[in-house]
Amino acid sequence: MASDAPPPEGGTDTRPAKSTPDRSATAQPTTAQYVEVQESAEFGELRRTYRSFAFPLTIAFIAWYLLYVLLSNYAGGFMGTKVFGNINVALVLGLAQFATTFLIAWFYARHASRELDPKADVIKSRMEADA
Repeated sequence: MASDAPPPEGGTDTRPAKSTPDRSATAQPTTAQYVEVQESAEFGELRRTYRSFAFPLTIAFIAWYLLYVLLSNYAGGFMGTKVFGNINVALVLGLAQFATTFLIAWFYARHASRELDPKADVIKSRMEADA
């Protein structure tokens, strides 16, 4: 969302001095520069890359979760089927929910580092160079 408010000024920081360099002393991009980048084709491609990964995966996981909930409510006999020993289908599918969550997190981290981060770094470095 674009804002007409100007970015914070660099020299108005009243915090005590730090041992690391103060980033607010460097030039900051203007609001117009942020809007220009937001409207650029390069930023649009970054958003499309993110959305084409995140939305389908989110929908698939929600469908998988709802399937588990619906089976738990309406297919008690099936969910109670013993797989081995006292382990039943409900426990196996419930543990698979956890495994799926961690798998998706790992898959997203890999996707972000390969696809999203390089594109974002290019945009960021261009913004910092123009500031």
